[in-house]
Amino acid sequence: MPISVFDLFKIGVGPSSSHTVGPMQAAFKYVTSLHDADLLDEVAHLDVHLYGSLSATGVGHATDHAIIMGLMGERPDTIDPLIIGPSIASLKESQLLELGRQKTIAFDWNRDIYFHEESLPHHPNAMRLAAFTHQGELLHENIYYSVGGGFVVEQAQVDMPLEDFDGATIPYNFDTAEELLALCKKEQLSISRLMLENEKVWRTEDEVRNELWRIWQVMCECIDNGLTHEGILPGGLNVKRRAKLLHQRLLAAEQNDCLIASTFSAMEWVNIFALAVNEENAAGGRMVTAPTNGAAGIIPAVLHYYMKFQPNACEKNVVDFLL
Repeated sequence: MPISVFDLFKIGVGPSSSHTVGPMQAAFKYVTSLHDADLLDEVAHLDVHLYGSLSATGVGHATDHAIIMGLMGERPDTIDPLIIGPSIASLKESQLLELGRQKTIAFDWNRDIYFHEESLPHHPNAMRLAAFTHQGELLHENIYYSVGGGFVVEQAQVDMPLEDFDGATIPYNFDTAEELLALCKKEQLSISRLMLENEKVWRTEDEVRNELWRIWQVMCECIDNGLTHEGILPGGLNVKRRAKLLHQRLLAAEQNDCLIASTFSAMEWVNIFALAVNEENAAGGRMVTAPTNGAAGIIPAVLHYYMKFQPNACEKNVVDFLL
């Protein structure tokens, strides 16, 4: 199972890893491919086609917004979520799209984004991007599948024979949890140490530790934002944020000795931390897929509780936990 911890934990934005993070990444890949092929200057028009689930629930998951930001050259792991709203509003008003922040083309929001009811054969989360010349000739197109957890597969990869895939060779390969535990017992390694040895196929140990610490900082920021922000969540259902109020109530209860350090109070803290992440996700904020956006609250909530209340908790604990 040559999958990196950084495949499972991706820095991105809400509200969906498959409908927001994946499409933004795919659009960024597409505009990068135009640039790398020296085709960017020849683009006069561009169509966005959404299929299946990306079409049916794309507006609610901000799929259309995510794709446009990707075409502008933004990536889900580096974009400032606060620029998304103003950028989309400016595009709709000006009807001008700046591809990769380098080439400006005309773009009509109501004309150039297509929502198709049918699904493509490989996966229900499919999108097709097509660029055209000034003469209206097809210049370049590609199909992308957002297969979950922020993973993106291109049509060429789908068409590739399985034996042609260049998978990394890791020192400790396993396909099930049972095989993983058996390897740990045989090699006398903890799970985190075994996974670290696998990660060193792609990165140095220092790089792994530094990047996992960066991921943890984003998780912390997401929780802090969720405990600070209030108001109505987007989506049209008028759902109120609850994490800030519940956090304030829990702090007041503990100050008044209404709760003791027990399993009950621990679960209260973990639930509030998880809710904070979930509300930030629903609001389209910065977060970490863990391993999806829909399930992203659990892992940071448990780790945040440990780091907050466990004496002598340190960076090593964060790295070991995430591995």
